[in-house]
Amino acid sequence: MDTMLPLLQTALELGLMSSLTVLALFLSYSMLNVCDLSTDGCFTLGAAVGAVVAIAGHPFLSLPAAMLAGVLSGFVTALLQTRMGVDSLLAGIIVNTALYSVNIAVMGNSSILNMNKTETVFTKMKELLGGTVFKSQYKLVVIIIAVAAVFVLLRFFLKTRLGLAIRATGNNPAMVRSSSINPAFTTTIGLCVSNSFTALSGCLLAQSQKSVNIDIGTGMVTVALASLLIGRAFVKKRSVSLRMLGAILGAFVFRVVYTVALRLNMPAYMLKLVSSVIVAIAIAGPYIRSQLPLIKRKIAVRRAEKERSL
Repeated sequence: MDTMLPLLQTALELGLMSSLTVLALFLSYSMLNVCDLSTDGCFTLGAAVGAVVAIAGHPFLSLPAAMLAGVLSGFVTALLQTRMGVDSLLAGIIVNTALYSVNIAVMGNSSILNMNKTETVFTKMKELLGGTVFKSQYKLVVIIIAVAAVFVLLRFFLKTRLGLAIRATGNNPAMVRSSSINPAFTTTIGLCVSNSFTALSGCLLAQSQKSVNIDIGTGMVTVALASLLIGRAFVKKRSVSLRMLGAILGAFVFRVVYTVALRLNMPAYMLKLVSSVIVAIAIAGPYIRSQLPLIKRKIAVRRAEKERSL
């Protein structure tokens, strides 16, 4: 139990941190119906920009700076889709590829940034909680504040007129266009907002582990998609708030699975395979469940035919 509690706390911290990316995918994938494959590069961009600004001596400014970088990434992705006729999947791949070079440039032509002696939002919170019972939970406190703020802002945003237009664009672009709403504009705003959350997630992870490498965001779109689908299995068709909570819960469950895999001494290189399997199960699960009655009937018919032939 003494070893499991720290592991569960770590899983909770990483799960809540990645839940910001999951909420970003919730907006772009679930609400806007756009699968944004620039997530990996945008996550690294947020980490790199946040690290550079924090190293320059501005730990609190690093958060909005990372989010602004995410907005620019989302804008370019949306521009390719809405103004240049590029397919949404291909646009994400193009931006993700371009961001590799951009991220290297942001990091000063280096693939690694060390932040061991850098003041971050986590070290500031550690100083603030120094004389309290929460001094050892400073990372969790920062992450909870960030997730709660994003949750409230996103929930409020989706209730606004623009947020409702974004949700309508995902459901029926033709209807939105006939209602004198520009779907290109709503798509652009939606992708800018979602990518800002992804970049914030990357920024927090970089400052939490006190380092950034160029591969920090690799596989984040798979992790976020798996978490989103796991959360959808918990809440199914409920209110937007519950679906968002389900997405956060899915991120934690996914990290717990990772923790269990590590406790079973699974090699690190196998974790990507675990992610892919979880995504496949989460996507195929509802279809397989819907096909079970038909499969059972076919088995019953074949069994009856064999009995008659005997």
